[in-house]
Amino acid sequence: MANEAKPCPCDIGDRMEYGALGQEVQMEHFKAYVVKPSTASDKAIVVIQDIFGWQLPNTRYMADMLAANGYIRALTSPHTPTTFSQLFSQSPGSEQQTARAICPDFFVGKEPWSPTKDWSNFQEWLQDKKPTAINKEVDAVLKFLKNQCGAKHIGVVGFCWGGVATHYLALLYPEIKAGVSVYGIVREREDRYELKSPTLFVFAENDSVIPLDQVSALEANLKEKCKVDYQVKIFPGQTHGFVHRKREDINPADKPYIQEARKDLLNWLNTYILDTMLGEVLKTSRTAFV
Repeated sequence: MANEAKPCPCDIGDRMEYGALGQEVQMEHFKAYVVKPSTASDKAIVVIQDIFGWQLPNTRYMADMLAANGYIRALTSPHTPTTFSQLFSQSPGSEQQTARAICPDFFVGKEPWSPTKDWSNFQEWLQDKKPTAINKEVDAVLKFLKNQCGAKHIGVVGFCWGGVATHYLALLYPEIKAGVSVYGIVREREDRYELKSPTLFVFAENDSVIPLDQVSALEANLKEKCKVDYQVKIFPGQTHGFVHRKREDINPADKPYIQEARKDLLNWLNTYILDTMLGEVLKTSRTAFV
C-alpha cells in the first residue's frame, strides 16, 4: 500500500531466502520480531511491514541491517546466507552506532496479503488493517522499548503500507526522533504536512502506485507547512518496492540505487538520533558547570 487514495496492488518482488538473526517475542496482544544490538544501546528502530506482513524475510533482513547499522557490510548483497554474519562485523568505532530493531505484527495476527490472492478483494482485506489505525500497537511498542529495553532515542522506518504508517506516526509522535517513509504517503488527513519528526521520504521514479505529481505535491506542501527537517528523494528508473524487495544479484543495474537508498536511510536515522543524543549530552554538560 503506497497511499490511501490508491492502495498498492504491488508485486512481492524478489523474496529473500533469509533465516534472520533475531527472535519473535510476545508483546501484549501481538507479536514482534526483535533484533538485539551487538553492544548495549539506548537507540531503537521500529521497522514497519508492507502488506505482505511482519514475517516477510525481506523486512527482517532490513531490521537486521538496521540493528547492525553498518554502512558498508550491511549493504552487501542479501541473497547469500553466508554473508548475513557480516551484518554484525562492523568497522572500527561503529559499535557506538548499534541499535535495537523491532518489527511488530501491526496486523495483530490477521493474515497478511498474499501474491496468490485476487486483487479485486484487496480493498475488503484492507478494511481492518488501516496503516493509520495502529496507535494502540505503537503505544505498546514504545512502552516496551522504553521500559524493557531502555531505549531513549527511537526512530521509525516503514515500507509501502509501512511507509504510510511512518508518515502517519511522524504527524503524531514527537518522541520519535526520526522517520523514513519508503514509498508511502498519507493522503486523507488535513494535517498531513505538519510533521512532528524529521522525515525522509523515498520514492521510485517509475512507481505505478505513487505518480510523480503526488510526490511533487507532497514536497511543495512540506516546504510551505512543515516546521521540522524533511527530505523527499526520487530514485531514477526504479519501481515500487526497490529498496527492500529487489535483490542485487537478479537486478545488477538497480544495485547502485538499492544501496544508495539504504545508505540514505541509515544516514538519516543516525543524523537525527545521534544529533539528539549529542544535544542532550551538551545540555547536561553545560548544566553541570552552571
